[in-house]
Amino acid sequence: MNTQDTICAIATAQGGAIGVIRISGKDAIAITDRIFTPVGKHPLPLSERKAYTMAFGHIRQDDGEIIDEVLIGLFKSPHSYTGEDCVEISCHGSSFILQQVMQLLIRKGCRAAGPGEFTQRAFLNGKMDLSQAEAVADLIASSSAATHRMAMNQMRGGFSRELSALRERLLHLTSLMELELDFSDHEELEFADRSELRTLADHIEQVISKLAQSFSVGNAIKNGIPVAIIGETNAGKSTLLNALLNEDKAIVSDIHGTTRDVIEDTININGQLFRFIDTAGIRETSDAIEALGIERSFKALDQAQIVILMYDLTRDLKDFEAFYQEIAPRLTNKSVILAMNKCDVLPASSLPTFSFPTEGWHQIAISAKGKLHIAELQQLLTEVSSIPTLHQSDIIVTNARHFEALTHALEAIHRVQEGLNSSLSGDFISQDLRECIFHLSDIVGEVTTDQVLGNIFQHFCIGK
Repeated sequence: MNTQDTICAIATAQGGAIGVIRISGKDAIAITDRIFTPVGKHPLPLSERKAYTMAFGHIRQDDGEIIDEVLIGLFKSPHSYTGEDCVEISCHGSSFILQQVMQLLIRKGCRAAGPGEFTQRAFLNGKMDLSQAEAVADLIASSSAATHRMAMNQMRGGFSRELSALRERLLHLTSLMELELDFSDHEELEFADRSELRTLADHIEQVISKLAQSFSVGNAIKNGIPVAIIGETNAGKSTLLNALLNEDKAIVSDIHGTTRDVIEDTININGQLFRFIDTAGIRETSDAIEALGIERSFKALDQAQIVILMYDLTRDLKDFEAFYQEIAPRLTNKSVILAMNKCDVLPASSLPTFSFPTEGWHQIAISAKGKLHIAELQQLLTEVSSIPTLHQSDIIVTNARHFEALTHALEAIHRVQEGLNSSLSGDFISQDLRECIFHLSDIVGEVTTDQVLGNIFQHFCIGK
């Protein structure tokens, strides 16, 4: 990808009152000057105006025809988002107008930007490191208060500062070890106190391990806490999903085996994102398609963090208890909410007592069809989600690439600890220290490849 040319892109979604076109590159101001006519008694061209100022005027075709009245925002290198000269054209949000301006810019020397190219240039020009650049995409995609807080913290450099502190300590360790190697002919010399090195390595191991372990929490927050709705056929699972989402997402009928596939959707409850999975009713069946759906139900059950176990109060309790025995081994280490459905047709005194152990479970009587106690169920979900309250300063790993690099760094620091405990030669320990530094540096982009950059930025939206 050529980073020396000037790029342009529509930076706003269609349908709004105002549309913004972003331009970045060494010729951004000069190209805009060719199509922009400022309004005023003594209009100055953009090239003669100060940075961080606005200019009002017209965008004109080559024949002088006015395309639109616009506002121009001016940003000069290096004090811009990309670190280059940048221009933002605010015009009316008509898709026709936006396309006309884009075509005009391209004819005058711009190139249409690719996905994430503005942020990529910001990274290449040293305006942010790679972890901060990735946080931009997470911020745009944030769908809850928790994901917004995590993305903002990472974009502001919280994660980078933590890694920078680790790298400085590791570099200190490495320099002492390699200083010893320079004087290896003097065996009595020992620049690095082994007990101090061991203490420092233990501390670094704890920090990296904590960051790596936070990925499970971060992944749940980012993608939604997986909640599987499990039960027999016609227990009210699809009705409950529709009630939770407040829309007719799943088909509901009195026919057993209506739901034959896994249906997923997400909802934000009290600032937390939950990913609900409606499953096929579990029963013995000779229908090949239904059997495949039941198999997928078991997979969803295995992947879920929270299980809503549906029981139809109008059915025989013994049948439900037999059903429970079938799925019981798959409920280990999961939060279980026993939702007793159709409570509107039975008095509260008629709620059953179960013969199987329900210690640690949460029970609630609901009516999915009548939407009774659905709000209480949602509150219960937030209580059992086990997601800690996040603050702006909390460092939570949400990126799979970061998790992989941290895992490799953790393996390297474990080898350092083993080497120190077994009095291994300093050159071997130094090599493992450098490997740990390499993986930490890979997260912030101090060492990277064009392929890695391409994989990251191709998932960005165009214009960012």
